[in-house]
Formats: sequence, C-alpha cells, structure tokens
Amino acid sequence: MKRNPLKRREPLTDTMLLVTITIGIFFAMYFSAMAIWGGGFLRWQRVFDMLNDNAALIIVACGLTIVMIGGGIDISVGGVIALVVMSCVVHLNGGGSIFTAALLAIGIGLAFGLAQGFLISYLEIQPFIITLAGMFFARGMTTIVSVQPQKVAHEGFKALMNTKIEIPWLGYIAKKGNLIPARAEIGVVIALVILMFIFFMLRKTKLGRSFYGIGGNSNSALMLGVNVKRTRFISYVISGLLSGIAGFVFMMHTGAGNATNAAGAEMNAIASSIIGGTLLSGGVGNVIGTLFGVMTLATINSIVTTSGLRDPWWQEITVGAMLCFFILLQSVVLSLRGKGGFKGMIPKWIHKNKL
Repeated sequence: MKRNPLKRREPLTDTMLLVTITIGIFFAMYFSAMAIWGGGFLRWQRVFDMLNDNAALIIVACGLTIVMIGGGIDISVGGVIALVVMSCVVHLNGGGSIFTAALLAIGIGLAFGLAQGFLISYLEIQPFIITLAGMFFARGMTTIVSVQPQKVAHEGFKALMNTKIEIPWLGYIAKKGNLIPARAEIGVVIALVILMFIFFMLRKTKLGRSFYGIGGNSNSALMLGVNVKRTRFISYVISGLLSGIAGFVFMMHTGAGNATNAAGAEMNAIASSIIGGTLLSGGVGNVIGTLFGVMTLATINSIVTTSGLRDPWWQEITVGAMLCFFILLQSVVLSLRGKGGFKGMIPKWIHKNKL
C-alpha cells in the first residue's frame, strides 16, 4: 500500500507572520523579566493582573483592529469610554439598574459608531477628522453629564465589581503555607469572549474577508462585488459598539466616573494593534496579535515599574520606542519577504508570500 505523500506546507500570510513575531517577542520579554526580576513575574497572578487592568483596552483594541484592517482609523474611542462610564455611574446612582446601565453603554457606543460610520463611509469625509471631532464631542459631553468625579454607590454593581473568578491550580503558596488562588475579573472573561468571536468572524465569514479586501485594495474589492461603503460603515459601527462595552467593563474595574477616564486609550489601542501586526495601511491584522500587543505594552509598563522608574514619562518613552521598533520591524520584514530576501535564511513556507 502506497503512503500518501506529505501535504505541502502552506506559506504563512503576512498577517500570521507578523502575529508570530509579536508572540515571540512577548514571550522573550516576559521570560527575560522572570529571569532578571523573578518575584511576581514567576506567578500567574501577574498575568491575570495585566489582564484585569487591560480588559477594557483589549475590547476597544479589537474594534480598532477591525477599523484599521479596513484601512480606517478611530481616535474617538477613549472619549466614548469616558462618556459611557460617567453616564452609567450617574444612571446607577440615580436609581437605575445594572441591566439598563449596560443598555445605556451599548446605546452610546452604537450612536457614535452609526454617526461616524455614516459620515466616513457614505459622505466620504476623512476618518481622522470625523473621529477627532467625535473624541472632542464625547469628552465635552462627559463634563456636561457631571463636572465632578462620580463614584458608584449602587450596591448590586459593587457586588459585581468585587466578584472574582478563582483559579486554584494557577495560584501560589504564601509564606504562611496557605494557597492563594489566581483571580480574574468578570471583565476579562467578557474581553476574551469578544476577542474569540471577532477572531472567528474575521477568519470564517464573508464580512471578515471583506474587511481585509477593502483595506488591501478597495477598488479591487469593489470589482469583486464587495459593497465597500457598507463594509466600512459596519467596521465603525462595530468599533463604536465595542467602545460602549469597553466603557462598561472599564467601570466594572474602576467603579468611578471622571472626565479624564481612559485618557490616551485610543493611542494605546492603536499602539496595541500595530504591535500586534496590524498595518496602518490596511489589509493586514489579527485580533490574537492585538491581544499580545496589549500584553506586550502591559509587560513593558510592569518592567519599567519594577525597575524603579516610576515616573510616568519613562513608560511613555519606552512605549514610544517599542512602537517605533515594531513599525520598523514590520516594514523591514514585509519588504524583505516581498523581495525574497529571506531565501536561504529561513524555510520557504515563511518567505513565500500568499495572496
């Protein structure tokens, strides 16, 4: 009986190559921190702490990834989060329920997504201008809702905030000999469920392929029958919806509303997407890479703090340097790959380009 010949290994796409590089850099960075500093880096709780602190960022970065894959940009997301948090806190303190607060968060996010998506997609106004206006509008509306910082007084929501998912087998033994289980917030579960849903949507559905198509070449996508305007509109609606959900998750983590909430979230989300392998030019990106982009930023901040450099500008300098490094790395890798510059250095299934 003849053996079946081995299947030829498919070459990596640009997206998967960049995601693989990001994942490798993240693990190299984290393992280096474990070797140098040890301590908290050796415990699973450090990873869960980074997830707890960045659950809202993961959600909003997924929305940014979809928009950027389609060749757009959305810098209003931080303002939307701040508006959602303040509105929901005031609503809860005024006697509202958790359910209606969640609906309010989703409604605010959808309103921004629908309005900005229509202006960008159907009136063809530059996305940077529209979303910049959206950011200022959301920040201004936040101060109208309440000038003073607000803290959640709703007992049911406080109980929800304090609910933790315990994972005993990933815990550690304290000095007194008792087991301290690893703890994750509900927001982390919400973020990971959304991330997996978007991952499968991008890979397995016609809509997901359409996002890549209009980002790669909108004219070619149009000739292939893709409704470019509608697809771009949907990308902004999804981004707005996820911003609303991210605002609710952010409130579950902080329990307070402030006009400065989520300051810089849009830049962190864009940076996470770029570090995760999403190209600003569109057509390339993956939310799994975005997740590791968020975790890479969190690891950088944790390393800087552990090193004793607690001044905030050190984190900003480090993140800026890493962002420049990843953009340069992406450009070099894709340029060499397109010209066959990897031949003789690494396996063919990496240096060959798959359209």
